[in-house]
Amino acid sequence: MELKDIIKDYKYRHQLTNDEIAAQLGVTKSTVSRWISGDVKRIQEETLSRLNALLGYNIDPIIKGKSVHLKRPILGYAKAGYDMYAQENYMGDEEVTEEDFYKGDYFLQIQGDSMIGSGIMDGDLALIKQCSTVSSGEIAVVMIGDDEVTVKKVIKKPDMLVLEATNPLTENRYFSQQEIQQLPIRIIGKVIYTKTYF
Repeated sequence: MELKDIIKDYKYRHQLTNDEIAAQLGVTKSTVSRWISGDVKRIQEETLSRLNALLGYNIDPIIKGKSVHLKRPILGYAKAGYDMYAQENYMGDEEVTEEDFYKGDYFLQIQGDSMIGSGIMDGDLALIKQCSTVSSGEIAVVMIGDDEVTVKKVIKKPDMLVLEATNPLTENRYFSQQEIQQLPIRIIGKVIYTKTYF
């Protein structure tokens, strides 16, 4: 992993322009462009300190070519009444491999047993890739209205969307095209994998 990868990842996750990143760090837009293109691999100490603060971890080892412990944030629980980006939902960080760092953007802690048939248990940490669509049959993080987030298998049909539980004791939920638009129903991420801690 190099400096350019870190900056690109931050830019993508936060949907920022080079101008906005430059403003946050007190550097020029062209400096950020050179970082992203890989033309610049060294950073002044003061700028590095601001970049560490912005990212929330120390990137000195990465710049020096040493191994580094990569992390992704845990953004609370998938449950009703959930505002993913509310400050109070931040529950710390989870260490990931470099491969997984690129596969997913954040973790959610699972509550409930509606997906046990897929091996997703109550209390698991699910690595989520931020996205707005998934293929039919994939497991996604779905926002229902403005205040409920659930993890379910998404089944797309011509006239409806089914949020399918893989626990036979939990009912599936069905939404018409009109409900999808009006509530609305939005896919906000795809489940990459889950970790179980005993």
